[in-house]
Amino acid sequence: MFPFIKSLVGGVTGICRAHAHPGPLQNHLKLLAAGLKTYEVPPDYSDVILPEKPKLKFMNKVPNLKKAKKERKRLWDIQGPARTANTFTTGKYAIVAMGGGYLHWGHLEMIRLTVNRKMDSQTTFARWRVNSPYKPITRKGLGQRMGGGKGAIDHYAVPVRYGRLIVEVGGKVELAEVEPILTEVAKKLPFPAKVMSRESLAALQKEQAEREENNQNPWTFKEIIQGNMLGIRKVLSPVDLHTNGRFTGKFILPRRV
Repeated sequence: MFPFIKSLVGGVTGICRAHAHPGPLQNHLKLLAAGLKTYEVPPDYSDVILPEKPKLKFMNKVPNLKKAKKERKRLWDIQGPARTANTFTTGKYAIVAMGGGYLHWGHLEMIRLTVNRKMDSQTTFARWRVNSPYKPITRKGLGQRMGGGKGAIDHYAVPVRYGRLIVEVGGKVELAEVEPILTEVAKKLPFPAKVMSRESLAALQKEQAEREENNQNPWTFKEIIQGNMLGIRKVLSPVDLHTNGRFTGKFILPRRV
């Protein structure tokens, strides 16, 4: 409707200018044409259903076990890409881990308090995409000598890999409304994290797939390790063989195909 009125006013103004009829009509039409604006259509939230409990639930600090058992470090559980919770379910925006690391109970409580206090529960909901702490982390007291066996369990943590969603947010909101809250949380995490939407996450995955498909260099890392060129397998770990060298420890090499 507004573009039609704009074109009509512009045509009348052009006719007046062509026939040299200056006067109040031409001035009025100029002001009318300059004052018209076209606004974007607001998004439709008719299909959005808010859950009964929109806020993040409290996480247990210690798992409910009959007997606590010590474990090895198992650093491989933060290396490589995430195999679970790497896609959206019901939300539209999320905090995505861009590296590996451990979340302990303090980080989870910081996320819960920040999101629950600053989001509007009437139009927004949030849900966890990580489990409560379950991996035991041991530690010895200060001043102890070496030896004496493994230390006692100090706290529990959650291992997180690259590409895993930490918190998912949805509802009748746009990205500009929740981005400051999620960015504040992402800066305090012990690993690099980023606020992403469904579209940006799909674009990131599509870009990586296109780079692998349109790669012009035949000597990729995968071809080199499969052919065992220069005996490279002697210095590679099983994680390198599995991820084709796209990760160095818990960090990703984004330019490697």
